Amino acid sequence: MGSLASFNELGNGFGDHVNPLDPEEFRRQGHMIIDFLADYYQNIEKYPVLSQVEPGYLAKRLPTTAPYVAEPVEAILQDVQQHIIPGITHWQSPNYFAYFPSSGSVAGFLGEMLSTGFNVVGFNWISSPAATELESIVMDWLGQMLDLPRAFLFSGNGGGVLQGTTCEAILCTVTAARDRMLLKVGREHIGKLVVYASDQTHSALAKAAKIAGIDPKNFRAIKTKRSAAFGLSPESLRHAISTDVKAGLIPLYLCATIGTTSTTAVDPLIPLCDVAKEYGMWVHVDAAYAGSACICPEFRHFIDGVEGADSFSLNAHKWFFTTLDCCCMWVKDPSSLIKSLSTNPEYLRNKASDSKQVVDYKDWQITLSRRFRAMKLWLVLRSYGVANLRNFLRSHVKMAKRFEEFVTSDGRFEVVVPRYFAMVCFRVSPSALPIGNADDYETRTNEFNRKLLETINAAGRIYVTHAQVDGIYMIRFAIGASLTEDKHVIMAWKVVQETVDAMLSNL
Repeated sequence: MGSLASFNELGNGFGDHVNPLDPEEFRRQGHMIIDFLADYYQNIEKYPVLSQVEPGYLAKRLPTTAPYVAEPVEAILQDVQQHIIPGITHWQSPNYFAYFPSSGSVAGFLGEMLSTGFNVVGFNWISSPAATELESIVMDWLGQMLDLPRAFLFSGNGGGVLQGTTCEAILCTVTAARDRMLLKVGREHIGKLVVYASDQTHSALAKAAKIAGIDPKNFRAIKTKRSAAFGLSPESLRHAISTDVKAGLIPLYLCATIGTTSTTAVDPLIPLCDVAKEYGMWVHVDAAYAGSACICPEFRHFIDGVEGADSFSLNAHKWFFTTLDCCCMWVKDPSSLIKSLSTNPEYLRNKASDSKQVVDYKDWQITLSRRFRAMKLWLVLRSYGVANLRNFLRSHVKMAKRFEEFVTSDGRFEVVVPRYFAMVCFRVSPSALPIGNADDYETRTNEFNRKLLETINAAGRIYVTHAQVDGIYMIRFAIGASLTEDKHVIMAWKVVQETVDAMLSNL
């Protein structure tokens, strides 16, 4: 009691209320935060999209120790405005075209509020039955929207789970694949297991394989070609596997990607799954970015062949208007995950779990504790409905097509790879630059485009990022921020053209 009395004597910012979850104070401060964020969204275009601060800026502005006496939320929000916002890169800005989107929505935000407000730790069914059951329901809903085979749904013999990120989804499936294979060949052969992907696959796979105990020498990043739009060739996969088998190694796992990070390349699922099936491999389909688009019938063909895979994942927090983090993963054989990832200490035992009639999601993931992520996905699906969600996605693709037309209509530029979704990869072409030594024209072209990107981002009006594939440096223009409209795409192209004009005039 003495410590609480001291707290009151020093002033706690709550008047006579010392409880940190006082409902009325929560109501008052909650309204303030909502108003603050609504004003932020309303004024977001006033900020440079890419933060302009230097490393270490914040330590110069904030105290070196935590406050001993409580401070009012008004003062904290003032510091957020003055000190934090300058150090934020504004992912929700309509002029944000970098990386992949982290699309937000009112429904996603409010769902996050509900989830955080309930603050349940839903590691098993009994710890919050609604959290588990809602997750199973929304994963079947979304699986049906994607027209996934019934084998991936709870209504079949599979099921879906909400992970934090694709990195976690891949680690879980690599681990399940590892244990399934070692059960057949013996655990002493772990050093022979081989993981396969293209050289365009996200680095999360190599990291997951390493964590799962796969020898780094047994990770195959198979080279792709520009002539095949950087998709993984089934023939190249077969050659790599047969070479390994002849060397006494054991093919374990293939990660096929729908919409790679660098260029949104698409790996051909049907022939790749056919090859993998011959060797009894686990196939995971990583559709982190592009999977969302596949709820639209015109994009569903990109995942044709998914019936030959063992698992499939997409990030609803990228391009599905659901706030970070929310990775949707489906598996055909949940028992493979459960065998690898389950723990059953006495203190978690209960009748529901012992009955085997419920899902305990702790056994489908790396960690024990888990958030109520299903709440925000449920709100997004209900608040907008399939028809509106499809139209939101289509509007982004339509804007990307328009930007692509801008690029192709200006002879100084070229689109480097095919545009499949809502990202355009382009560059100033070598022919637009002064002729120099033919031996280094690609190097000079890359340097010019690198400087172009840096100059555009330093101005702060838009933010774009790059990729370098097959020796070609390109600018990635990814549309997907929820606030982006045609006028922002038109302005962005104007920024690109004006910057190039100035740079060329100085050569």
